[in-house]
Amino acid sequence: MRGAITEYIDVAQIVLYVFWAFFIGLIIYLRREDKREGYPLDSDRTAKTDRVAVQGYPAIPRPKIFKLQHGGSVSVPDPSRDDHRDIAAVPVAPFPGAPLQPTGNPMLDGVGPAAYAMRSDKPELTLYGENRIVPLRVATDYAIDSQDPDPRGQRVLGGDGKVGGVVTDVWVDRGEPQIRYLEVQVTSGNATRQVLLPIGFVKFNTRRKRVIVRSIYGAQFADVPGLANPDQVTLLEEDRIMGYYGGGTLYADSARQEPLI
Repeated sequence: MRGAITEYIDVAQIVLYVFWAFFIGLIIYLRREDKREGYPLDSDRTAKTDRVAVQGYPAIPRPKIFKLQHGGSVSVPDPSRDDHRDIAAVPVAPFPGAPLQPTGNPMLDGVGPAAYAMRSDKPELTLYGENRIVPLRVATDYAIDSQDPDPRGQRVLGGDGKVGGVVTDVWVDRGEPQIRYLEVQVTSGNATRQVLLPIGFVKFNTRRKRVIVRSIYGAQFADVPGLANPDQVTLLEEDRIMGYYGGGTLYADSARQEPLI
């Protein structure tokens, strides 16, 4: 029969081959796109002034500009994202990939569990253009439920049982109505300042009206990274604060760095 190409061509097999080609192309495309963040990797095989860039296959894609919701734009990938950061740590052995030994205060230098990303130094916004995470003194339309503990005025105890500060306010998330941080007044030298305490590190002792934090010790609250603006927190500040408390789970006490038997 004229025009009946199916008598000579296996259509099902052709469709299968087309699907395979499409699927392989899709995997390569997705693998390239996911390299917009975090690539190229930096190898420690060479000196810092002559780094070996590791990108694997396929290569990282060409930069793409994304317009941000509330104005401005960002270009990714951005190979210069962390070029200005000095890592305050040295390898414990000469082979590539050796663990790093901190040389300074790892909780502030961003080493190991205290590491943080160089995020935008601007606050996260809601769909309406307002700062998303703010204290109750700013979000006056929010309040703590009468059945929940109100930590304001309560003392904050560190993992050593010593007082680190006093809670002065509560920071809420306007996008997902919940508490994100406690604001704590701490003593630093001869002065006082306000720092944030992530709610995920908090345990409330409602009977004794205490706020307990196991990750860091009382005296270490004085070194928690601060805020440039007392009524807002930027994405970069959030990462640094989280890194400080997270790093304390390992670095707050040298005994925490030893194996448990």
